[in-house]
Amino acid sequence: MSGNGGSGTTATSMEKRPNELLTSWFVRSGWSKGELARQVNRRARQLGANHISTDTSRVRRWLDGENPREPIPRILSELFSERFGCVVSVEDLGLRATRQSPSVSGVDLPWTGPQTVALLSEFSRSDLMLARRGFLGTSLALSAGPSLIEPMQRWLVPSPQAPQFEPEPPAASRRAGRLSKPELDLLESTTVMFRQWDAQCGGGLRRKAVVGQLHEVTDLLQEPQPEATTRKLFKVAGELAELAGWMSYDVGLQPTAQKYFVLALHAAKEAGDKPLGSYILSSMSRQMIHLGRPEDALELIHLAQYGGRDCASPRTQSMLYAMEARAYANMGQPGKCKRAVRMAEDTFADVDEWDDPDPDWIRFFSEAELHGENSHSYRDLAYVAGRSPTYASLAEPVMQQAVDLFAQDSEHQRSYALNLIGLATVHLLQREPERSTVLAEQAMRIAKKVRSERVNTRIRKTVDTAVRDFGDLAEVVDLTEKLAVELPETAEAV
Repeated sequence: MSGNGGSGTTATSMEKRPNELLTSWFVRSGWSKGELARQVNRRARQLGANHISTDTSRVRRWLDGENPREPIPRILSELFSERFGCVVSVEDLGLRATRQSPSVSGVDLPWTGPQTVALLSEFSRSDLMLARRGFLGTSLALSAGPSLIEPMQRWLVPSPQAPQFEPEPPAASRRAGRLSKPELDLLESTTVMFRQWDAQCGGGLRRKAVVGQLHEVTDLLQEPQPEATTRKLFKVAGELAELAGWMSYDVGLQPTAQKYFVLALHAAKEAGDKPLGSYILSSMSRQMIHLGRPEDALELIHLAQYGGRDCASPRTQSMLYAMEARAYANMGQPGKCKRAVRMAEDTFADVDEWDDPDPDWIRFFSEAELHGENSHSYRDLAYVAGRSPTYASLAEPVMQQAVDLFAQDSEHQRSYALNLIGLATVHLLQREPERSTVLAEQAMRIAKKVRSERVNTRIRKTVDTAVRDFGDLAEVVDLTEKLAVELPETAEAV
C-alpha cells in the first residue's frame, strides 16, 4: 500500500456509518479538511512516522466512518485536545485505539517499590531514546475522570507491609556502589539546580537533562542500599519525576507530563514523604485546569489536602488553597472560590511562624505567586461568568501586585511573563486594549528568553482575543505583526 495515512478497517464499506462524533469536533474546530490533513502529517513527522501522508480525501473517509490505524487516532486526539483546551480522547472522537499495556499508557500502576523503580527506569529510558528521534510523546493517552482519580486515591492507603531493607552495615564493611552522604547531598543539590534552571529558562531547555538524571537515580535504586539511603533516593526520584512532568507540561507534552506526575507520586509514597505527594498532586491539578477539567483538578487538590493535613507547612497548605480556588473558579462557583482565596491568604500569613525550613520544591510559592494565583482565580471567574467586569475589577489590583513583585525577581522569569499575560487579559476584559497590548509586548520580550510553549500559547491566545474584540485598533494590528515576527509557530525539539 502506498503512503496514504496508514488507514484501514475491518468493516466493509457497506457496514460503515458516518462518524458523527468526529464530525462534530471537526466542524467546531473551524479547520478545513486540508488543514487537518496538514496538521496530522506534521505531527506524524514529529513522531518519526514518515510513511503517513494524509490528504483531504482520507480525512473525508474518516468522517464517513473509516477507522484509521495507529498512530493517527492518538494524533487526532492530541490535536483536538490542543485546539479546545480540554481532554478529547480517542473514544470521544468515535475512534478505536489500539490497546496498550498499563506500563506504557495507563496510570493505574502497582503501588510497590520494585515496580515503581522498574516503571521509572523504563519510562525515562524510553523518553530519552524517543526524544532523540523526534518522538514527542503522542503515543501516550491522557487519563481523566474516574480512570485518573480512583488510582490516585490509593496513594493514601498504607502498603500491605513495609518494604524490607538491609540494615546499615558498619562503615568498614560497605560494599562498592553504596552511596555516601556527600554523594546523596550532591544528588539533592543537583535537583535544586535543575529547578532553578526551569524557573529561569522554562521547561524546554533542560528537560532531557532532568530525565537523564532521573534514569541514573533509578539505576542507584536497583542496587542494594541501606533503608535510609533508599528512602532518600526515592525522594530524589520523586522530585526529579515531578520536575520532568512539570517541564513536559510546560512545553506542551501533556500525556508525558501526566505519566511522570503519576510515577513521581508513587516514588513519594515509597519515600514516605506526604508533603511531596501533596505537591505532586497539586501539579496534576494545575494540568487538569489547563486541560479544562476543573472537577478532576478539585478532586486531586482535596486528595493533596487530606494527605498533607498533619504535616504540610503553611506555605504548602496556602498553595493548595490557592489551587483549590482556581478549580472552583473554573467550575463557576464564586462563593467557594472566594473562601479558598481567603484561606490561602490567611494560611500564608503563618509562613514566618513555621519553625522548620520549607523543602526547596515549595520555596517558589512566594507572596508574588500567592497574588498571581488568586488574581487568576478572579480572572477565571470573570470568563466563566460571561466576561464579568465585577470579577475583572477584583482581579486587576491583585494581578498588578503580582506583576510588580515579579518585576523585582530575576529567578522566576516565566512566572513574570505569565502574570504579565494575565494582567493583559484582565485589561481586555475591562475593554482597555491599549493597556493590554503594552503588557503583551512586555511578555513577548520575556518569552523570547524563556523556552516555554505554555507562555507562547497564552500570548497567542491573548492576541487572538484582542484581534477578535479590537481588531481595527492600530495598537492591536501592530501587536499582531510583532507576534508573527517575535514568536513564530515552530516545532521545537525537547
